[in-house]
Amino acid sequence: MFSTIAQTIGKLFGTDKAIQSVVDNVSNGLDKLVYTDEEKAVDAAKDRSEARKMIIRWMEATKGQNLARRIIALAIVFTWLAQYIISQLTDISAIWVANTAIQLNLHASSKILVDGAKNMNQPVMVILGFYFAAPYLGQIFNKKGK
Repeated sequence: MFSTIAQTIGKLFGTDKAIQSVVDNVSNGLDKLVYTDEEKAVDAAKDRSEARKMIIRWMEATKGQNLARRIIALAIVFTWLAQYIISQLTDISAIWVANTAIQLNLHASSKILVDGAKNMNQPVMVILGFYFAAPYLGQIFNKKGK
C-alpha cells in the first residue's frame, strides 16, 4: 500500500526514488519501535549464553585456586555440620541430667547452635552446589545449548 502511494506521489513530483526512500525509512523506524516477544526471547537467550560462557571462563581462569576453594568449603561446611551435631548431642545429654536447671540450659544451648546453623544454611547450600556442580557446568551448559 505504501509503495503504491509512494509511486503515485513520486510520479506526480518526479521523485519516485526519493519518496520510496522516505517511506522505507519511516517503515524501518516504526518497525524498530516495536520490541516483539520473539526479539525479547532471542535477547534473553543471548544473555543466558553469555552468562554461561562467563562462568566457564571464570572457572577455567581460576583453576589454580581449587585447593583454596576446597579448604574454605570444608571449613564452612564443617562448622555448619558441627553446630547441628553438637546441638543434637546437647539435647540428648539433657535427657540424662537430673537437674532441671541444667536441662533447660542444655536445651537453650542447643537452640542457639541450631539457630546459628540455620543462618548458615543458604551459604552452605551455595557452596555445596558450586563445589559439586563446578566440574560439570561445562557439560551441563553444552547440553542445554544443543
